[in-house]
Amino acid sequence: MKILITGGAGFIGANFIKYMKKTHPEDELVCLDALTYAGNLHNIEEFLGAGGFRFVRGDIADTELTGRLFASEKFDAVINFAAESHVDRSIENPLVFLRTNIMGTASLLEAAKKHGVARFHQVSTDEVYGDLPLEREDLFFTEETPLHTSSPYSSSKAAADLLAMSYYRTYGLPVTVSRCSNNYGPYQFPEKLIPLMIQKALAGESLPVYGDGLNVRDWLSVEDHCSAIDLIVRKGRPGEVYNVGGHNERKNIDVVKTILAILGRGEESITYVRDRAGHDRRYAIDPAKIKNELGWTPATDFESGIKSTVAWYLENGKWLENIGSGEYLRFNETAGRRYSL
Repeated sequence: MKILITGGAGFIGANFIKYMKKTHPEDELVCLDALTYAGNLHNIEEFLGAGGFRFVRGDIADTELTGRLFASEKFDAVINFAAESHVDRSIENPLVFLRTNIMGTASLLEAAKKHGVARFHQVSTDEVYGDLPLEREDLFFTEETPLHTSSPYSSSKAAADLLAMSYYRTYGLPVTVSRCSNNYGPYQFPEKLIPLMIQKALAGESLPVYGDGLNVRDWLSVEDHCSAIDLIVRKGRPGEVYNVGGHNERKNIDVVKTILAILGRGEESITYVRDRAGHDRRYAIDPAKIKNELGWTPATDFESGIKSTVAWYLENGKWLENIGSGEYLRFNETAGRRYSL
């Protein structure tokens, strides 16, 4: 297959490219990424200029660009990872999220419809369901849970999901949607909880935890997420939503304490800060549908996954340094100029 991977220089997209190169080396991959602050060409540097891979710097909301790209490449499948995804940033500047996450998805859907793409996969989030009460550990998000968003970020993702599904119902475009729980693993930009805590602990800084730290998230290894997406694209039923979760629920404060324990650091560096506005209390996904229909189950438990993740950041200190110094942005600009359409 020839597959367009949008947002492939970001965290999950880059891991997906690596996964695909390992498991489906026969496939041709085209990566489209605008290289905003969270995009990092160092993440996929090994593939630049390699056979079976093409990088294009561009914005998914640029309809002229997406139209030309789809016309020239004749994609079999599109997997849309590209998104603004940090909740705090969406609270500060919602319009950026609406443009990328809604209008960008619309641009891709239009091009896919026009050029007869055989599968369009929208990568979404469990945040579109809102949250669950902490005291109801028996409750989980299913694909039938009503959408009940809490932030401009989750609202923009929910809108994109609905738009994608409308292209299936109205135009017959073969669309699938996956909604995943919190991902962790290599190459995650250090604004998210796990890499941020690792970065600050290594620097000897205080570790800020929102509110009481009791918010619960269901953690999913990024490689497990990649395997689920690959399976959905190849075998999932068009017009369906699939929840992807790890049954690895942890309180935020316990995740932070686990990281400190792995690093051999004390808990005195933890500080509690003012809670995020509209902070969801608990996420928990029921992945029964993808297990029953497609046979997918996560391979990584949180205990081993978090240890290997911390080990990766310890072994790749230069990657963190390049982000802290801004070197990755200079590399993006220099290398990215060669890959504009």
